[in-house]
Amino acid sequence: MAERTDDEPAFSALLDHVKRTRNFDFSGYKRGTLHRRIDKRLQTLRLDSYGAYLDHLQVHPDEFTAFFNTILINVTSFFRDLDAWEHLQQEVLPGMLQAKDPGEPIRVWSAGCASGEETYSIAIVLCELLGADLFVERVKIYGTDVDEEALADARSASYDAEDIARVPEPWRERYFEPPNGGGPARDDVTRLQFRGDLRRNIIFGRHDLIQDAPISRLDLLVCRNTLMYFNSDVQAHALDRFHFALQPGGVLFLGKAEKLLRSSRLFEPIDAKRRFFRKVPTGEARQRLLQRVIVDAEPAVANVALRDRAFDVVPLPTVAVDRDGHLLLANAPARQLFRLSLRDLGRPLRDLELSYRPVELRAAIERAYESGGPVQLQDVRWQVEPDVVTTLDVLVQPLPDDDGGVCGTAITFADISDRHRLRDQLAESRSRLASAYEELQSSNEELETTNEELQSTIEELETTNEELQSTNEELETMNEELQSTNDELHVANEELFQRQRQLNDANAFLAAVLRSLRRAVVVVDEALLVRVWNDLAEDLWGLRSDEVVGTNLLDLDVGLPVHELRDPLRASLAGEDDTKLLVLPARNRRGMPVECHVSCMPLHTDDGAVKGAILLMEERRRPDTT
Repeated sequence: MAERTDDEPAFSALLDHVKRTRNFDFSGYKRGTLHRRIDKRLQTLRLDSYGAYLDHLQVHPDEFTAFFNTILINVTSFFRDLDAWEHLQQEVLPGMLQAKDPGEPIRVWSAGCASGEETYSIAIVLCELLGADLFVERVKIYGTDVDEEALADARSASYDAEDIARVPEPWRERYFEPPNGGGPARDDVTRLQFRGDLRRNIIFGRHDLIQDAPISRLDLLVCRNTLMYFNSDVQAHALDRFHFALQPGGVLFLGKAEKLLRSSRLFEPIDAKRRFFRKVPTGEARQRLLQRVIVDAEPAVANVALRDRAFDVVPLPTVAVDRDGHLLLANAPARQLFRLSLRDLGRPLRDLELSYRPVELRAAIERAYESGGPVQLQDVRWQVEPDVVTTLDVLVQPLPDDDGGVCGTAITFADISDRHRLRDQLAESRSRLASAYEELQSSNEELETTNEELQSTIEELETTNEELQSTNEELETMNEELQSTNDELHVANEELFQRQRQLNDANAFLAAVLRSLRRAVVVVDEALLVRVWNDLAEDLWGLRSDEVVGTNLLDLDVGLPVHELRDPLRASLAGEDDTKLLVLPARNRRGMPVECHVSCMPLHTDDGAVKGAILLMEERRRPDTT
């Protein structure tokens, strides 16, 4: 099986192939979890490396379905952690509904909804609190996931009895009905559907928590045991988006395995044990940074769209990074120069090429925070294209907030290529001095590189603590995987039971055929060992089947001269298809003399091979007896 350390480049190439061909980015997922799930798929296919699996994907595109099903674990159920759902119904939602105006819409987002059980659980609780009429009039629930197959199951709203076993009996009867309508749920219906009149208020769609914009103006956001599959940076980014998506006072409902990590400043606990949190009102970071970047804006420039346009027309490429290291602003020249898109806004700076090209920005940002003043990086040479070199001056300016702290940095890039070209021409006339200057510059750059490497080492040590914190979440993930394996074993047992029942039916049918024949039937194998001895044979010779099966026919002590059967049996075992008919004097089990008519024929298999012989025996009275 593939080793993580030795095969890490191949593993990264595999994830990059998935990203390029299927537009699905797994870079934010926990590396250890990805290794375990993909290794499981390699075991199934009996492949020994990630490179071999990449070749398999390229040759068999349909394998992507199994690939995504393996990684995207869809373990969910109705009212999972019932205590938390009871608290949601009895404490959290009543207070939230009381704070809203009558008739005001209620918006809910179920993120990572899988096959929809938790989404419909939310609908049931809200319908119980509001009543069906108000639910239809006011509530809109959005269920999202990245797994299209799971979303198809959720849209069908069809579940079997085992799926809805956790739904309380009164709710089961009230909210589930046989397919195509037909009244309340009945025990004789194998699958039930969620009520169609309420289903129209629930919308399912594909959504990537990492890449796609969040649903906004939410009153309740449910994301249970989904964030634990991502690393801490992606979790923090997702929680920032959740904070943006919720209305003031909105409620966030997480799973037991998830923690708020460093973004806990955005939420305050309602009930930390049951994982309920309320949004903490904060100023929008993007607006605060924009106000700091356009320092000369008049008070009238309060319109966000106007500020955005004013920032875009600033001639120098300018970007703004918040205190947590996320790129929040980039004007039009910066987006064009560094090939950024609007989707890159909000991403961590370290995940962007801008963080290290044309120059390492993170160390300069840290120096600006430490000194409290601007940091200048001059004469930064950037190979834009193979034959084009651009020289930049970079200014990193810390941005103070209203409380006297720093809310981020503004970074401005000035193209000094023309000036640098003139300076190079001057340097040619003073070659010796220029050479000495270049050596000194090289020494300074090496010193800066050494300082940056030390800074990087410190950052790596800081991440070790976050990795330890994620260990508990990985254990929770393994528990989910074990539960999924148990479900698979349950299905296998069901299939084995069905096969056993089919075998019993076949045996019963064969026994009925043998009982229905009017003759004694004996079947022997190639060694003349008895394999079948039907009821008429028992009645004729007085020996039970369990006494005879496995015994050599020629060794049986019955009223039939079995030694007379040796030659016909050998002929049948030799493949002679002619039926051998013998009339032998015998005595039945009552001791009466009879004539026994014996027919001997070969036993053929499907491929024509002879695997034994069949004897048909019929008792007739001897002519000389009365």
